Amino acid sequence: MKLTEFFHKELIVTKLEAKSKEEVFEILYRKLLENGYVKESFLEGIINREKTFPTGLLLNGNNVAIPHTDAEHVLKPAIAVATLCRPVVFKNMANPEEDVQVNIVFMIALNESHSQVEMLQQLVELIQNKNFLKSILNAKGGEEIIDLIKMI
Repeated sequence: MKLTEFFHKELIVTKLEAKSKEEVFEILYRKLLENGYVKESFLEGIINREKTFPTGLLLNGNNVAIPHTDAEHVLKPAIAVATLCRPVVFKNMANPEEDVQVNIVFMIALNESHSQVEMLQQLVELIQNKNFLKSILNAKGGEEIIDLIKMI
């Protein structure tokens, strides 16, 4: 499955004003839930997994988080995206003691755990592109972000 098939404009929030990662989780969860991608248990799954396995990534200025949880909480696969007006604090995936100021969140909802590795590899490739991250931070809406992903 191609990475672009996971992104849907109704699951993308640009220039979000959030004060915490929990607020970002809540907003993206609502989008996923309202559009039939996840079960009500998804939010609790994301919060619990983030405590044990933090998802903040230091990426040369435009730091990213990729929160996700178990397939049992997901109805159909998708990636919800939030670009933030101001960074929020996540714990570093590589060093859980360290804080990471994150300004782009890719919330992953997969209903098959074996597809997670392949999709994560594609996503990591995408987020290692500094120009792509800059471009999506400047994007005005979900359609524009999807177009940017298709160009990569």
